[in-house]
This record gives sequence, C-alpha cells and structure tokens, in this order.
Amino acid sequence: MNLTVYRAWSVIILLLAGFLGWSLYSAQVSPDSESQFKFGLDLVGGSHLVYEADTSAFASSTNRAQAAEAMAALRDVIETRTNLFGVSEPLVQVERASALANTDTPDRLIVELPGVTDLEEAVKMIGATPQLEFKLVAEVEGTSTEPVYEDTGLTGRYLKRARLEFSSTQGMQAGFANEPLVMVDFNAEGKELFAEITRNNVNRQLAIFLDGDLKSDPVIREAITGGTAVISGNFTAEEGRELVRNLNIGALPVPIELASTQTVGATLGKDILDKGVKAGVIGLGLVLAFMLIWYRVPGVVAALALIVYVIMMLSIFMYIPVTVTAAGIAGFLLSIGMAVDANVLIFERFKEELRNGASYEDAVQKGFKRAWAPIRDGNFTSLISAIILFWFGTSIVQGFALVFGLGILASMITAVLVTRTFLVALSGVADKSPSLLQGGFKK
Repeated sequence: MNLTVYRAWSVIILLLAGFLGWSLYSAQVSPDSESQFKFGLDLVGGSHLVYEADTSAFASSTNRAQAAEAMAALRDVIETRTNLFGVSEPLVQVERASALANTDTPDRLIVELPGVTDLEEAVKMIGATPQLEFKLVAEVEGTSTEPVYEDTGLTGRYLKRARLEFSSTQGMQAGFANEPLVMVDFNAEGKELFAEITRNNVNRQLAIFLDGDLKSDPVIREAITGGTAVISGNFTAEEGRELVRNLNIGALPVPIELASTQTVGATLGKDILDKGVKAGVIGLGLVLAFMLIWYRVPGVVAALALIVYVIMMLSIFMYIPVTVTAAGIAGFLLSIGMAVDANVLIFERFKEELRNGASYEDAVQKGFKRAWAPIRDGNFTSLISAIILFWFGTSIVQGFALVFGLGILASMITAVLVTRTFLVALSGVADKSPSLLQGGFKK
C-alpha cells in the first residue's frame, strides 16, 4: 500500500471519528435523544433488590439446564413487569451460584430500579411471589368433600403467552356466543406436557391457580396437542383481560423470596459520576501530555489514536448499549492505560530502528513487526483475566470485566490499525524536519 493510500485512510479515520464524536455529543445534550448513556444504579441512584429463587424442583436433574431456563424466564417476567410500571432503564439479571461455591448456594435475581428510591414502592412494583400452576381435580366421593388437587408439574415456567378472544356462534349454542375465552399458549416443552396431561385425563377438571388462588377449573373434553389451552368460565370481558394480564406478567416460573434491599441516593450517585469523569479527563490529559513531550511527532500520532480509542469506546457504550457503572468507569480508565502501553511498545521498537540507521518508513514497518508479539501476548493474557472475572464474578465485578475486555479489544484495533496508518501517513514529514524527532526519538 503506497503513501497516498495511507494518507487517504488517515483522513477517513479522522472524519469517521469526528462524526462519531459529534453524534455522541448531540445525543448527550439533547433531552429527547434515545441514545443517551445508560447509567447503572450506583451513578444515578435508586433501589437495589436481591431475590433468592427456589430452584429445588430441579435438584434431581443431572444438569442445571432446566434451572437456567427457569431463571431466564423469571428474569424476563420481572423485566416486563418493571417496564410496565414505567421504570426508566431497569436492570434485571440472574446471578448464578459460582462453580467454586457451595452447591446449596441459591440462584439469585438482581433487580435495579434507577430513580426509584422508595423501597416499599420498589418491592410493591416487583410484587410478592405470584406463581401459575395447573392441577388436576381429584375424583373424590361425596359432594361435601373439599376438592383435592393433584400436581401435574405444569407451571408458568412453560407459559409462552396468554391472550383474550371471544367465541363465535358457529358450532356453539346461542347462549354461549361472544363468551370471553382466555387462550394460553405453551412453549415447546409445555406443549408436550400439556398434551400428555389432557390425553390421560379426559373428562377431568384441570384447575388453574395463580398465586394460590383458583382462577378457573375447566373440564378436559379431549386431548389437546396444539399447545394451546382454552380457559372459559363465568367471567366478564374485563375479568378476562385481567386474567390475561396476570398470566402474562404476573406468573413467575419459580418462587422467589426477597433477600436484601439497598437504596442509593441520587446525590451520592451524581458525586460518584462527577468524580469518575473528572479522574478520566485528568488522567487522559496527563497521558497525552507525556506522549507529546517525550515522543514528539509519534506522540501526536499516539494522542490522535487515543482520542479515536476513547470515541470508539464511548460509541460502544451508547449504541450496544453498555450499562455504565462506577466499576465500569474504572475498567475504562484502566483500558486507556493498556492502549497507551501498546503505543509505547511500538514507539520504542521504532526508536531502536531509527538508531540503527533505518529510514522513517522502514522504522515504522520493522517497529510494528517487532512490537506485535508482546502487544498480542500482553493483551491476550489480560483478555483471559477479563473473561474469568466476568464468568465467575458478581454483577459489580462483571461490569468492570465487560468494559475492561471491550477496552482491550478496542486498544488492539487502534494500536495495530489506527496508529500504524497515521505513522506511515506522516512519512516524509519527519525526514524533512529532523527536529520533530527530538526527545525520545532523537538519533
């Protein structure tokens, strides 16, 4: 690739970085923007709730696959519930027991509600422990005996969705026309289980309980293999809508119990954010100053590459999006050091080539070739550390590990592609002005 092409790519990189930088600025200053940074609870304040999930029903399984599916469904239900209550950017995540922890350690559900500082309101928003269950009504002699219910294993864990429909006159008596019907769709696993239950229990009642309250007990008329149950009863259209709502957002696949609560004040969160931003600006400024003073022309290249790196990382935060926490800011600042470290390795190899009498362009090519191995190995080992922290860590540690890992990848891209492109593009400038190579690059 000739010098003209490198210079053209340098212009493209700068224009792209300028466009992304302007997009970042515009998104943050506009109150109506949908692309603003998503901040974690520790930066904006709110409520932090920890629930312990009862997955003992899956204890006999040879693996934890079913429990993992149940916890994922639980997370989706709670997230839907918090969204319906209008909470801005709720964070709902599953915290699984570590592979190194005691096997009796329960799975936990972490719920963070930014802006909600009233714990009673937050707990009420999540709800208690509503659970959807399907039970067969046992055949008991005598009319005065209370119904006895048999567990079927069919619970809200298998529910895909519920919807309200109205019966038509076709094939039905006129008295049942326009009757509200609640249609319950099961997932693939629930479809098979429901088909087995209805096939083996024709003409028996299948009671539907929500949070221990009997909602309906329809009679099984035939085997249902389509994966859809029809709930009919003496309820109005409004009652049917309420039942559908309860089934869709109220039924939890596994019971949960509130284990701990914590409130983070908005003032404390803002103080953490302000100090984190201040630390980042000061640290970045000092690094840029050192690179410019010590490396001169290559220092300008390093400064530009570092700015491109920061814009790239902030764009990732905004567009993926990544929830920015105090731990994440720490990981971001540490990754800046990793990005500078790669440039230092490149420049030191470059300096050695210049001292050996190589031309500017040859020094760039040979310097990159010699620096690549330590850059690759150093970043690779750091990336392994980030993966291990993310895999075994708690939610706070995972935030740090995620940002740190993304930063490592981004720093390698900027060091190998951006820095090299800029250095080659400046070929000829430094040769015509040797004084620009004073300081750390003086021959």
